[in-house]
Order: sequence, then structure tokens, then C-alpha cells
Amino acid sequence: MNNHPFHLVDKSPWPLVSSMSLLCLTSGAVIMFSKMEYYIFFTGMLITMMCMFQWWRDIIRESTFQGLHSIKVIKNMKLGMILFILSEVMFFVSFFWSFFHSSLSPSIEIGMNWPPMNIKSFNPMGIPLLNTMILLSSGISLTWSHSALLTKNYSQSMKSMLITIMLGVYFSMLQLYEYLESPFCIADSVYGSSFFMSTGFHGIHVLIGSIFIMITTIRLKKLHYSNYHHVGFECSAWYWHFVDVVWLFLYISIYWWGS
Repeated sequence: MNNHPFHLVDKSPWPLVSSMSLLCLTSGAVIMFSKMEYYIFFTGMLITMMCMFQWWRDIIRESTFQGLHSIKVIKNMKLGMILFILSEVMFFVSFFWSFFHSSLSPSIEIGMNWPPMNIKSFNPMGIPLLNTMILLSSGISLTWSHSALLTKNYSQSMKSMLITIMLGVYFSMLQLYEYLESPFCIADSVYGSSFFMSTGFHGIHVLIGSIFIMITTIRLKKLHYSNYHHVGFECSAWYWHFVDVVWLFLYISIYWWGS
């Protein structure tokens, strides 16, 4: 037994393998966009998903079955998640900075107009508004699930988690449809690049958050959580609410004001 409340993690290959797979994934994305070759991209995605599965498996094992996540460890894990979300906030701040830099004072190269000439922007009262309602509803259902877990109502918590997953998948499908029907592309001046970079990275975060919540739902079904020990659940909820807030800023600035 340790004579301290901390957990010193065992040696793990997943940080190194994950970094290499992410390099493969991003390099493959560049090749996919430039040469329309998909092999490296899908290989990197497959290895990244494999690392995610096995790394989470190790963390679930040490928390649920080995009992290594003490109160002090949980406190530090929550602090780490908060710092991670703050880093993600600054990541999106860079996209908003770029968008407002270009939109508040449009240059002469784009006709000193925003949106630039010959670019037809999306109707903010259409699919973007529906997606906003979907994400806000998913945040409500996730909060409902957390409240049910705190009162030991596992059946209600499970049902509301499934609703959250369905809403997240529905959002991703609508955004894919929106991209397929888009009247402009990422190469259409700074408007297209800022639009697809910001909404595209948000879409990636929605997919990651959906996977996060799916894993949480599986753990909830296997009774890995109690009403006082559910740090994995809380981290997934924090991440999903962060995704919700970012979308609100995206909708108000890019879809509504920027159009």
C-alpha cells in the first residue's frame, strides 16, 4: 500500500503511440486534401481510435477495479480537465480572432465587404438554428442525467444519456448535410477558410464528445459510477457543455452576425 494519497501511473506506451498516430492523421489529412489519397489519413484515424480505446481501458481499470483514484487523485484529475478545457478555449479564441480581424475591417482584396462578393452565406434561421436547439437540448438532457445519477436513479440517468448521444449524432449528420450543400468551399477567400476551420474543428469536438459520452454510457450501464464517485461522468459533461458554449458563439458571430 502507498503511504500517500497520490497515484503514480504505470509505464504506458499510449502517449508515445498516440502522438505518432496523430502525426500520421494530420499528415494524412494534408495528403487527402492535396492529392485525394485517403490511405494515410484512415490509417492514422484507425491507430488513434485504437489508442483511445486502450488508454481509456487502462484508466477505467485503475479507477474502477484497482481503486487507485483516491479523493486527492480525483481532485487533481478534475483540475487537469479544467486546464485542458481552458487550452481548448484559447484554441477557439484564435479562430474567432481571425474571423473578427477579417470581418470588422474587410481588405480591398475581398472587395471591402463582408461576406465577400459572390459568396452566398447560410441562412442563420435554417439548419444552424436547428443545430443550436439540438445542442442546447443535449446539454439539458446531460444535466438531467447527472442529476438522476446523484439521486441514484440509474434508469433515468441511462435514458437521458442515450438521448444526449442521439442528439449529438443528429447534430453531426445535419452539419455534414450542411457542408455537402454549401454554396462555397474552404478555398473561397478568408470567409470560406475561417468558416470551415472554425465550424469544422467544432464538429470534430462534437464527434470526440459523442465518443466520450458513449464510453461514459457504457460505464454507467456496467455500474462503474456511484453518486459520489463519477469523475469520468463529470469530465464528459464539462467537455460537452464547453462544446455547447463554443457553438453558441459560433452561431451568433459567424452564422448570424457574419452573414
